[in-house]
Amino acid sequence: MPAPERLPAPGVTATGEQEELLARGELTVVGRIREASNAVLLCTVAYGGVTADCVYKPVKGERPLWDFPDGSLAQREVAAYLVSEATGWGLVPATVLRDGPYGEGMVQRWIDAAEEDGATPAGGLLALVEGEEAGEGWKPVALAEVGEGRTALLVHADDERLRRLSVLDAVINNGDRKGGHLLPAADGRLYGIDHGVTFHTEDKLRTLLWGWAGEPLTDEARAVLATLAAELADGAPLATRLAELITAVELAAVRGRVEQLLRTGTHPEPSGQWPSIPWPPV
Repeated sequence: MPAPERLPAPGVTATGEQEELLARGELTVVGRIREASNAVLLCTVAYGGVTADCVYKPVKGERPLWDFPDGSLAQREVAAYLVSEATGWGLVPATVLRDGPYGEGMVQRWIDAAEEDGATPAGGLLALVEGEEAGEGWKPVALAEVGEGRTALLVHADDERLRRLSVLDAVINNGDRKGGHLLPAADGRLYGIDHGVTFHTEDKLRTLLWGWAGEPLTDEARAVLATLAAELADGAPLATRLAELITAVELAAVRGRVEQLLRTGTHPEPSGQWPSIPWPPV
């Protein structure tokens, strides 16, 4: 019997084919990612002679959160993927909701992150610099304590991939955009992962990507948001699929955030009601 074909890197195989593999394939648990706060299992998935690595997060392994309904994080991860696909930016790996060895859960395509440059986390997208100036090619985020009474300026790259991700986070109200959730792939694409803490009706945006706060949105972002607004209308396919994953009031809040971004034409700023940066930040 011939060996199963290994699925090429994301972007090479059509998104629909990746979804089919994840949804219909046989899941085999390989191990557990112990650094995660919830149960995160590394698996292989095989279907039609093709295999790939993936992440499986069973609902049973979710830790209850005081501000989110129990057992809803997996659905939110899938909803974030659907919104990402609707933007056309492809910022979230293929993600499905399905049954697995430990019950229903989220299954997401595994992304091999590119080698870090040894000096900065997240593949050179984040850095700590001395002084109060970010420097050319960087955007300031906040001052951070680095020990012995010293501070450094936390900065992120002035990168269009990050800028797109900051817009997506604003739409889905991402409450946990850490540096470790940024995965630059070897093919130059950037992926964001861990979107369980999203779609809350209250403003809970917590992110390391505040560098564009208050700045005008790009023409591209405004065009994408206008298209997204149409796809979120009642009866539109995206709205119908999201209604199966998040509540009606949460879906209404998504529409409201898109409308607000279009109305203001600027990147959002911290609300002041919640800590604006997640902890730990990386």
